[in-house]
Amino acid sequence: MQERGTLLGMRILLGFYRLVGRRVLWLMLFPVVFYFYCTGKTQRAASIAFLNQVAQYNNQPVNVGFWQGLKHFCKFADSAFDKIDAWLGKISLDAIQYQNHEEFAELQKSKQGAIFIGSHLGNLEVCRALSQGRYAVTINVLVFTHHAVEFNKVLQQINSDAKVNLIQVTDMSPTLAILLKQKIDDGEVIVIVGDRTSSSVAGRVNYCNFMGKPAPFSQGPFILASLLECPVYYLFCLKAHNRYLVIFEKVADKLKFSRKTRQQDLQTTIQHFSDRLSFFASQYPYQWFNFYDFWTDDSKVSRD
Repeated sequence: MQERGTLLGMRILLGFYRLVGRRVLWLMLFPVVFYFYCTGKTQRAASIAFLNQVAQYNNQPVNVGFWQGLKHFCKFADSAFDKIDAWLGKISLDAIQYQNHEEFAELQKSKQGAIFIGSHLGNLEVCRALSQGRYAVTINVLVFTHHAVEFNKVLQQINSDAKVNLIQVTDMSPTLAILLKQKIDDGEVIVIVGDRTSSSVAGRVNYCNFMGKPAPFSQGPFILASLLECPVYYLFCLKAHNRYLVIFEKVADKLKFSRKTRQQDLQTTIQHFSDRLSFFASQYPYQWFNFYDFWTDDSKVSRD
């Protein structure tokens, strides 16, 4: 889907943020969010459908409507401010709760490279910014849209010393795998999201149960993780009561798919990711930032 918004708009947002602060800017930004919500029929419908599915999954009354969807959009807009706060150093250590951070600390001590599989649940940007002060590690983030690259250009203006490399990709290739393998061997971290299918090629997916319905998940991140032969973690950053919960979950020292049972192993691995994503998304539904029909048939997705 073509993303809405421009680099100029992001720069203006940052300028006003620095000038008037977060609360005042929200008063100015709300009409913009409301406009996008009212005019974004597809995104609005996807938001309401997702929140309804969460209610069913949690065995709660299904009564999601216009205002719940608007709240969802507002949470998405608010997450942009969280990103800026993180890069500006406005988030104190007291506001961060790390879960299993000792595993990452040990990984760091050993200078071992790793792959982190994240998602569009919560705010991975906060994790990246916070890591700059806590762990001296180079982070390589695979991004799939031009919009993500543009937004990160704005963030780089805030903190030009951040050790974050953006690698824009449209699909996994042998050349990319070789590049990332070198980075892993150098002790760097690769971050990739596991909840988006390919923007260019259909069919490279596994359908897994996600909140009670089959959804397509890309095989790419998990195949890549197995090729890199390094420790694999899930990474989530969720916000609750103005505090951030950063979650590291170790998946394996190495992902291995045998030739004989490759498809079954891949299905089991991706389903495990889907289960963990379901678990956290059901607890923090308004931090789900995939504004499209997540359960749609991958073969019917337009890739023009």
